[in-house]
Amino acid sequence: MDLRGRAFPSVYRLRVLLMLFYTMARITAEQEVENLSGLSTNPEKDIFVVRENGTTCLMAEFAAKFIVPYDVWASNYVDLITEQADISLTRGAEVKGHCGHNESELQVFWVDRAYALKMLFESRNASKGPEATWRLSKVQFVYDSSEKTHFKDAVSAGKHTANSHHLSALVTPAGKSYECQAQQSISLASSDPQKTVTMILSAVHIQPFDIISDFVFSEEHKCPVDEREQLEETLPLILGLILGLVIVVTLAIYHIHHKMTANQVQIPRDRSQYKHMG
Repeated sequence: MDLRGRAFPSVYRLRVLLMLFYTMARITAEQEVENLSGLSTNPEKDIFVVRENGTTCLMAEFAAKFIVPYDVWASNYVDLITEQADISLTRGAEVKGHCGHNESELQVFWVDRAYALKMLFESRNASKGPEATWRLSKVQFVYDSSEKTHFKDAVSAGKHTANSHHLSALVTPAGKSYECQAQQSISLASSDPQKTVTMILSAVHIQPFDIISDFVFSEEHKCPVDEREQLEETLPLILGLILGLVIVVTLAIYHIHHKMTANQVQIPRDRSQYKHMG
């Protein structure tokens, strides 16, 4: 009985140690993040990398700005006026994140954690080959309207949370990265009553799953807006080349026709001149 009584606490302690080890390993993995924004030639764009087990598992490059409406008192101190704060994600932000088989997450904090952005990515139909995709499934933005840099005398100043609803953005085939230079807007419902926060992303290049080479994006999947703009840029060039080719062909045909007709015997229109022929 004594041996059994001693065995149970030992097993229990072992389980506790294993749970602690797992928790610490997960925390350590989440802390393997890097802010490489200083490498970007675009001062408005940030670069974030999440690494686990010494390997890059999530890469994100983008510029982000948040349009946040808030109330201030009018000059009569009776009515409320809605103002707007433009909050940009700045360089030197604190970053956290983790990677999983079906879910990956990126968290960014800036201005002494007055602002926080959380982006959740989901992998779908991973076992269905060509149908497999990943997407941005949730965005959460926490902001402090008592922060004086962007908010001036806000009514009900304090922490507010804005969340996306039923989001399915940046949908990309599995194994590829998402790239989009054009601006994209995502609406977020704020805990501040009747307020909608707008998140504007631009210069986006993101891959939260299936990164093969360290610090290197996989093949790009371009957004429809970029593809359309690229077509609009190249279409005049294509039409110019076609028009130039038509002109060259026309001139060539004219030259050949002129040369062939010049070598033919000219038959006089005046029949009286026939006697001089031959």
